Amino acid sequence: MRSIKSAWLLAAALVLGAPALAQKAAAPKPGQPVGPPLKMVLEPKALEILKAASDRLAAAKAMSFTAFVDEEYPSRLGPMMSFPARYDVTMQRPDKLRVLLRGAGPESEFYLDGKTMLAYAPAENLVAVADAPPALADALQKAHDQAGIFYPFTDLLLPDPYEPVAKTAKLAFYVGRSGAVGGVETDMVAWANDDVFMQIWTGVDDKLPRRVRAVYRNDPMQFRHEMSLTDWKIDPAIADGTFTTLKAAGAQKMPFAMPSRPPQPKAAAKSPSR
Repeated sequence: MRSIKSAWLLAAALVLGAPALAQKAAAPKPGQPVGPPLKMVLEPKALEILKAASDRLAAAKAMSFTAFVDEEYPSRLGPMMSFPARYDVTMQRPDKLRVLLRGAGPESEFYLDGKTMLAYAPAENLVAVADAPPALADALQKAHDQAGIFYPFTDLLLPDPYEPVAKTAKLAFYVGRSGAVGGVETDMVAWANDDVFMQIWTGVDDKLPRRVRAVYRNDPMQFRHEMSLTDWKIDPAIADGTFTTLKAAGAQKMPFAMPSRPPQPKAAAKSPSR
């Protein structure tokens, strides 16, 4: 982290102390590193913070939280457009999950009761049902593979969230403390592998993740993906019927498969010209 701060301070000194030189210098392109190349290191303190957060989640028999996810998409005008979404999540190990999605698009609901997966669209009154594998991670993988269902917080629900972090890490360093995230004091860590660079804020006291910001290496547009995590409840009392819904009982059934466009009507055949 010291090398990054040094680079920022050096850049500021050049701009403030030598305006003419700063004007001639070419501005870095989006996503282009600033300053000298950064040495790829795995700082023990950064990994300890990530491991503590993983251990807190892995020890929970049940949890609920709200995830506010902000994704960027291109616009025809040029500037990126933001599409926020809210996910209300309840999970009970080893095999139960409910996700209620509200955002810029249609609402959707996902239920997993240990035996069955159910995806429900309230506005359209459509439901898709499939058998679920016995493990939560396998059920989420099946939902992704068969129906394109993916949640940006999936890693937080794994039995050991730290395993993929440890396996693929190429860079991890501690940035510092912040009191501006989620209304609690947090530790900020930067982490990267071959695919993504992430900034992660976790509670100093409760060790729970509070904010994640990611940019993917191979994304030519360098879109920013941000997620804030609030309303954490660890091992809450969960009411009966949480992981299913009676609203879908009378819904029209549809295949548990990738979304596809409805068939387009064929154009009327033209009469042969005379």
